[in-house]
Amino acid sequence: MSRKKARENAFLAMFEMSFKNATLEEIIENAIEKEENQLDDYGKKIIGLFEEHQTEIDMLIASKLKGWQPERIPRVSYTALRLAVTEMLYSGKDMVSIAINEAVDLTKKYGDETDYQFVNGVLGSIARESIDTADITEKDELSEC
Repeated sequence: MSRKKARENAFLAMFEMSFKNATLEEIIENAIEKEENQLDDYGKKIIGLFEEHQTEIDMLIASKLKGWQPERIPRVSYTALRLAVTEMLYSGKDMVSIAINEAVDLTKKYGDETDYQFVNGVLGSIARESIDTADITEKDELSEC
């Protein structure tokens, strides 16, 4: 499975998790039963890292929302932000621009027509102001997938 498809399937699983109080295991079982949106090791690792660091990730996103509350952000946009920030924090520094571009693409595909601009702006702000790329290189937890 391509990294792009793995990321999209992880996004869809995270989106589903945001509606249900389901565990990753339940989401994976459901995907297997329906034979759609399968999660490979990379997708599972992204979601696992998000679950492990959700508070930190959500706080970082919230710190860049000028005039917005997280609960008012469309669920598609918020899920794309969470996925991208997870990749930005726990991948090598070369993944930052890829994570932003993929989040924008996912938001264009699944969100309203202008939501991608908001996602791009928030992620750009996080990349410029909040993420120390030297620290990202040390945390390259996704490269083994």
